[in-house]
Amino acid sequence: MITRKEPEECQDMLDIRQEIDNIDRHIISLIGKRFRYVKSAAKFKKEKSDVAAPERLKTMLIQRRVWATEFELSPDVIEKLFLDLVNHFILEESKAWDKFKSRS
Repeated sequence: MITRKEPEECQDMLDIRQEIDNIDRHIISLIGKRFRYVKSAAKFKKEKSDVAAPERLKTMLIQRRVWATEFELSPDVIEKLFLDLVNHFILEESKAWDKFKSRS
């Protein structure tokens, strides 16, 4: 991601929008990469029930709340965002697990 201008350097709304678009594109590319890791994780899980990993989810959400606070963001908003994302990824990883196991 290339940020050309810091927020305080922006001269107008066009600058702001361009920088936000650059950041959003980068965030989406990183979510895509995260998704590839999630799908790849399926091959290491012995049981389909291991996909959901509720204890891992709980621990992960606690850590994301800490990181949100470090970046002066709302921990509640970040937790919801990650919970929604991870719940979607659990469904997708479950599909990947089914595919992987059907080939084994």
